[in-house]
Amino acid sequence: MKQIILILILGFIAYGLFFYFKPSKPLDESVIIDKIVVTKHKRTLALISNNEIVKTYKISLGKVPKGAKEFEGDKKTPEGLYIINDKNPNSKCHKNLGISYPNEQDIEHAKKMGKSPGGLIKIHGMLNGYGWLGRFHLFRDWTAGCIAVTDKEMDELYENVKIGTPIEIKP
Repeated sequence: MKQIILILILGFIAYGLFFYFKPSKPLDESVIIDKIVVTKHKRTLALISNNEIVKTYKISLGKVPKGAKEFEGDKKTPEGLYIINDKNPNSKCHKNLGISYPNEQDIEHAKKMGKSPGGLIKIHGMLNGYGWLGRFHLFRDWTAGCIAVTDKEMDELYENVKIGTPIEIKP
């Protein structure tokens, strides 16, 4: 029995190391990103160029991943059509790309509930000082409503996604 447990533990460690160090093909810098599509239930962020997916990233979401963001503090990631409206190289989470949440519909919905819609929704890397976690951050949804990737992935997104790029966030 002890041998089986030891084999299972070693297998888990080996899988974890493979998962952590699995290389990804870099994005061709000549590709122009036309759109970003986030599919929450799949935990993916896809970069679209000429109506084709050119790269996909695994993501973490807000601590309450199901449902669209309704108000500030609900820990949900928004759903809908937005644009990338900002780039910040000096944030508390490595780097980030700003998302134009809230839109008019989001504001109206929150008003009906008597609440603020919130804001500051980003695609970001790891909290500063925690970049070493790498892909292990994917084991749980941990943001306050943002979309998180590894620092290396965030560097790639930051360099290749322009302000004004549309982003669609699907359930």
